[in-house]
Amino acid sequence: MTQPMPQRLASHDPRAIWSIALPAMATNVATALIGIADIWIIGQLGQATAQGAVELGARLVISLLVLFNFLKTATTGLTAQAVGQQNETEKIAALLRASVIALAIGALLLLTKPLIVPLGLDFLKAGPDVCADAQLYIDIRFWAAPAWLLNAALIGWLIGLRRMRTVLAIEVAANVVNVGLGVLFVLVWDWGVAGIAYASLIVESGKCGLLVLAILPSAKLAELKTAAGHTDLWDTSRMGALFRVNRDLFLRTLLLTIAIMLVTRQGALQGTDILAANAILFQMFMLTALLLDGFENAAQVLCGETIGAKDREGFDLTVRRIMLRGIGTALILTGVFALVSGPIVASFSTDPQVVATVLRYDIWLLALPLAGVASFVMDGVFVGATWTRAMLATMAVAFLAYGLMLWLTAPLGNHGLWLSFTVFLIIRAAGQFALTPRLAARTFAPIHTSKTNPQSGE
Repeated sequence: MTQPMPQRLASHDPRAIWSIALPAMATNVATALIGIADIWIIGQLGQATAQGAVELGARLVISLLVLFNFLKTATTGLTAQAVGQQNETEKIAALLRASVIALAIGALLLLTKPLIVPLGLDFLKAGPDVCADAQLYIDIRFWAAPAWLLNAALIGWLIGLRRMRTVLAIEVAANVVNVGLGVLFVLVWDWGVAGIAYASLIVESGKCGLLVLAILPSAKLAELKTAAGHTDLWDTSRMGALFRVNRDLFLRTLLLTIAIMLVTRQGALQGTDILAANAILFQMFMLTALLLDGFENAAQVLCGETIGAKDREGFDLTVRRIMLRGIGTALILTGVFALVSGPIVASFSTDPQVVATVLRYDIWLLALPLAGVASFVMDGVFVGATWTRAMLATMAVAFLAYGLMLWLTAPLGNHGLWLSFTVFLIIRAAGQFALTPRLAARTFAPIHTSKTNPQSGE
């Protein structure tokens, strides 16, 4: 049954952009703080080995799970397009398909864990002093994989409905509980690395329960049952299109994940102090990336809506306005790091050698927000428009350039590593900008005049 659509701000309205971007920023910061808090809490033990083990273990688990982040991004784009089309049936179908796929992948990961984890630790070149604790961390946290994957699908669906405030409330609650459990398990009960892992397992599982409750106002049980029995839900052509989108996003995320894991691997090859220092720097980068990802979320939803509504003029205006606000925010973040990055990164360890090491390289925190903002926003545009094949192509080119840069800058040591990663972000954005005009022209037919606003038709 089709319900009346609530009055919504136009996709290019600055208020619509900020209504998604600001809650998304806060949500992403809450998410990032879980990883940052873990590194900070374990760092209070003053043991570089323990801090390195949590970094390696978390990097391996999250890198593996993020490969399936298409469960979130594809669901957001497809849900937003269904909203733009005012298609309630397809909106519910997007939720059900993503949830079933998430649970199936989660079960498969648990079955293949004995093969995946040793290969991952070997790739990351974990030393014997770090490897045992990293293995302990992974053995505990890995059991949260099915919950993490289902959470990604549910969050993507809620974002596609512009329900960012609901997602924010759940992420803040999860963050508070994670910090509390981490302090209790590690600093009070002295569980060490295992305490961080148990806190993450408990929090991820609890978050899943909250998200299931959160979808019910927008997806009644009766509607879910009706949609589950609909013959079109698993239609071959629809599922084929969905798997093509998911395949492209999976491969694109695989390349991105390898690029990120190479930061950890190259740091590990340079010693425990560099590994721990890069863990701190990377957490700071992720904090800025997740802040700027608020504009990516806005682009996913709002560009997806304009695609669904066949509104080329609204699409172009939305992209420009989101990009300008993203660049302005990146400039502010760069200014903040220029003023206070030193004291912030130094607070993440009580090991004097780690602190001295991280302060030698924190200059890169000034470059990363500006280098990354355009690619983050364009990721959102491409996801909302489901231009996933082109998204994969631009990532592949940037990845090849990244590998070449790592080779060329090897004599520069850790500075060469961060220079290579910065160039990687810039090339990604350049490729997306170059392809956007042609992709938009193909997606939208020539603009014609309708009864309301100028829109495109196919």
